[in-house]
Amino acid sequence: MLIVLISCGGKNHSPKKVIHDSIGEQVFDKDSVLYKIISKKGITRGYQAVPDACRLDNGDIVVVFYDGDNHVTYPNPEYPNAGRICLIRSKDEGSTWSNPIVIYDDVNDNRDPHINQMSDGSLIVSFFSLEFDVSESQGLKGEEPSYNQDQVSKFGNNPDLLHEQKPENSEVKVRPTGQIKWTSKGPYILKSFNNGNTWQKEAKLISTSRPEWNCSAKVREMPDGSWLLPVYRSEPLKKAAWGGVIPSFDKGSTWGEVVSIGEDANLVLAAETDVILLKDETLFAVLRGDRSLVNMHYASSNDFGKSWTPVKDIGFVGHAPSLTRLKSGEILLSYRAYCDESGYYTGLRISRDEAKTWEGPYLIDNTPGAYPSTVELSDGSILAIYYEEGEGSSIRAMRFKLPEDSYDIQFPFPKQVEALSMGH
Repeated sequence: MLIVLISCGGKNHSPKKVIHDSIGEQVFDKDSVLYKIISKKGITRGYQAVPDACRLDNGDIVVVFYDGDNHVTYPNPEYPNAGRICLIRSKDEGSTWSNPIVIYDDVNDNRDPHINQMSDGSLIVSFFSLEFDVSESQGLKGEEPSYNQDQVSKFGNNPDLLHEQKPENSEVKVRPTGQIKWTSKGPYILKSFNNGNTWQKEAKLISTSRPEWNCSAKVREMPDGSWLLPVYRSEPLKKAAWGGVIPSFDKGSTWGEVVSIGEDANLVLAAETDVILLKDETLFAVLRGDRSLVNMHYASSNDFGKSWTPVKDIGFVGHAPSLTRLKSGEILLSYRAYCDESGYYTGLRISRDEAKTWEGPYLIDNTPGAYPSTVELSDGSILAIYYEEGEGSSIRAMRFKLPEDSYDIQFPFPKQVEALSMGH
């Protein structure tokens, strides 16, 4: 299937076709993007988001994701414990997928799960949780824009995406009463020792000397055997946010203190951080920027995360960076991308020179939820896993061909990747 060059505004002059989007069917959306829905709950209430994928040593591909009723799920009759973490599995290169199973659901809003398999065979899911104070609501707190139903249906209560929208009118209204106060509990890890068939009953909270560290990345294993969990923290009063890594030297039994990345920059590097090892054993980190205002930044470490260079501007806007090394040597950076004309989309960059330059942007899908992760399939094609956002948000998958070297590092407009069939 030939995919055409599109503008930042999402214009696509290829024929448009719509197929009913039940689970497992391949779908062309309104802009002729081929994808498959691999997990979906209800049309009106279900909300599945923020997925992460991992290929296991046995060949299975597993995906973990957040399951709730909105970007933040408050305790309610359907979700008495708020949001939870679910897992699906494919045994045939992403062609078919199992039904979701719940792998963790405590009394908090468990969110942003990521999964990796370590050299000892164990699976590690990292996530963070929001703790609710059900005894006290926020009441009328501050002033916020009033959004229309279409905006709420498309973006839910996701503050990052709503912030970019023009309110229904210019009036500013106070937030309705009754929202429950919440605080971040911090990062957790959860282990499985049998390829994800069963999981520990209790997740391990990683204690930090400063509160409010969160995570949205895989635990990564270093050549010296240490594990690193990328994390992030924000201080709204200082209008600053930055990343970091937490080391473990005993396979996750205990964890050290956070090593900050970019704290001295006084920038709003507002959330997710991911890391990848380069061929010369330099550790390379990418940090999310601030909505559409601050570009993503990067830093490097020559001692497996014990110290870091100052952060530098990577040259483009993005959220939720996810890094994947291909067998052929390229590094994929999948992320929630942005352009002025059309807003957010699910994007991709490619480095063919060990993170010195990033070719792109490529467009995976027009959906703004994004938070994509990628897995290399046995035939060399790429499987991208990402989410939609808004009411009834689902988990999508797309298989695509790795773009050939364009010899142009920065494209004037996103190029849509060449999507491939995903089998039955």
